Amino acid sequence: MSETRKTAIVTGATRGIGRAIAERLQQAGMNVVVCGRSEALLAEFDHPQILPVKADISKTDDVEQLVKTTLEHFNRIDVLVNNAGITKDNLLMRMGDQDWDQVIQVNLTGTFYLCRAVIRQMLKQRYGRIVNISSIVGVAGNPGQANYAAAKAGVIGLTKSLAKEVASRQILVNAVAPGYIDTEMTRVLSDKQKAEITKLIPLGRVGEVSDVAELVHFLVSDANQYITGQVIHVDGGLVI
Repeated sequence: MSETRKTAIVTGATRGIGRAIAERLQQAGMNVVVCGRSEALLAEFDHPQILPVKADISKTDDVEQLVKTTLEHFNRIDVLVNNAGITKDNLLMRMGDQDWDQVIQVNLTGTFYLCRAVIRQMLKQRYGRIVNISSIVGVAGNPGQANYAAAKAGVIGLTKSLAKEVASRQILVNAVAPGYIDTEMTRVLSDKQKAEITKLIPLGRVGEVSDVAELVHFLVSDANQYITGQVIHVDGGLVI
């Protein structure tokens, strides 16, 4: 199958890691449906192979409409990258119910909604690639991020289970666990905090969004024929 015929959905694609992934897949010749909640940021995409769609992935109706729109425009869905996520950090003893519920709803349940919505089409095609963006926090935990860690650990369990369910139809499902990547989310850290984090990374630097985007491109390309159900860290060796 030629990559020029592939269609990908990338959630949380208006900035940071998601935007880098969407642009990398478009450069590889794919049609890319970019999903986000900000109309202003979605309007920045101006390329015939990119279709911006406003959607809140924590809502089933929005997810179903996103998939419907994708099929109406491109007639197939070959790739899904679940990248959308939020943080609402606090120590567990101070964490409110709403902060817990919202992070789980977006980061874990939203990923489930998207996987469920696209999988029928991929089964029909007998082809598909799904990459769920988890986090090293979902592997190793992090103080003040119990909600985020729980959601991202759940994404890993979801990934492994789905990979086993659909492997016989040539659908590969993997998770990518980024470490500390230079994005708007990490730029709020102080210089002192960044220096302390960098000391813990064997490669001695914070990651770039391109480090994640290149791996995702490989996993969803036809170069990957035999990797499924895996969690691949992009963290400079932080969690070994």
